[in-house]
Amino acid sequence: MRNRTTVMVSIVLAMLVASMDTTIANTTMPIIVNDIGGNSLYAWAFTSYMVLSTVLAPLAGRLSDLFGRKRIYAAGILLFLGGSVLCGLADSMVQLIIFRAIQGIGAGVMMPFPSIIAGDIYPVEQRGKVQAFFTGMWGLAAILAPTLGTFFVTYLNWRWIFFVNVPICLIALLALLPYKEVYQPKKAVIDYWGALLFAAGISSLLLITVVHSYAYLYGAIGVVLLVAFFLYEKGHAAPIVPMTLMRNKPVALMIGGSFLSCAALFGTSSFIPLFLQNQGHSLFVSGIALLGTSIGWMVVAIPSGKWVIRFGYKPLLLTGNALLVITAVLLFFIREGTSFGYVFSTLTMLGLSFGLLFTVSTIGAQQLVEAHQKGISTSLQLFARNIGTAVSVTVMGSIVTKADIFYTGIHGMFIYGLIASIVAFAVPLAIRSVRKEPLSG
Repeated sequence: MRNRTTVMVSIVLAMLVASMDTTIANTTMPIIVNDIGGNSLYAWAFTSYMVLSTVLAPLAGRLSDLFGRKRIYAAGILLFLGGSVLCGLADSMVQLIIFRAIQGIGAGVMMPFPSIIAGDIYPVEQRGKVQAFFTGMWGLAAILAPTLGTFFVTYLNWRWIFFVNVPICLIALLALLPYKEVYQPKKAVIDYWGALLFAAGISSLLLITVVHSYAYLYGAIGVVLLVAFFLYEKGHAAPIVPMTLMRNKPVALMIGGSFLSCAALFGTSSFIPLFLQNQGHSLFVSGIALLGTSIGWMVVAIPSGKWVIRFGYKPLLLTGNALLVITAVLLFFIREGTSFGYVFSTLTMLGLSFGLLFTVSTIGAQQLVEAHQKGISTSLQLFARNIGTAVSVTVMGSIVTKADIFYTGIHGMFIYGLIASIVAFAVPLAIRSVRKEPLSG
């Protein structure tokens, strides 16, 4: 029990600091550019972090299956800590981009482990509560990040947005020391070429979402590399992404469903604050609206573990996707003059949907595979959500920016969200009845 408590402290702090770092950098980047220059490279300070943190998540999960959770997770914390120090010392935008990439590698390695380790140390009926707690950390990060960013810029220096990570990471490492690992790693040959092909292919595809020049070239390179990755993995004795996992139909459908549901509406949280600010609401109030999502998420995530045992996966996933469609309908009716209360209630409904979908699919990713595949399965769930979120933000952003009138763009992006959520609803229909008892502990 003591080991369980200390490791929870470690993974919660790591999740908090990694989730805060993207937002806190976003709010202060204009000030950083004014200090060190490099305005033409502005977007790459986000791109380097986002691409590498997304790509590394499934690879970290697989490495944890091979070498154990503790050492891979600790390596991620150390990389993030080192990258944070270097970012705080950067004197040019080129340096900052490189150091943000190191941070992104560390964040990508760290982020899957809350769900992976929780799956190792908690029984299935308690995992809903744990996932709800993790969600609360995301909500806390959403509030803390802009507040801390403003404080550091006003009273200290922008460099402290990175230096503040150091003590938090150190505490996370110290809390991890007494942890006695539950999972026994399975030794195997490391699939270096598979990891390289996968990382390069996904990175090329992700660049389409943030770089406008040569987008088609990046896309073509990404497709070619991923085809090569698939062919290479089929013949490897210990592939970085086991193809047998994709033959597990319920797990594969849950991964696909996670991608589609995030691609449909997860980008909403990036644009609702902008909508409310155009309505005359303050930065603080527009941020508070996002708490509706966290509240709804926690309400359903807490009992989800017990619901999985009682009802099974398919009915809960169908319910979550039905709530997603209802949310999309409510968002469709948002117009200029829509009240804060309506927006907050709609985002609460969105939280109910994603809280159910994410918690149930995470439990499924852990319970419907063998123990030695739990890390990669959980990480692929996170990976699918990250890719879906990148798609959602990109498509919605494109619709809003290309519209002549702001509110026309907002309405257009929610039309997209409604259509995409209906498509996402079809995925769990293909899941056959799955046993409620876990295949792995």
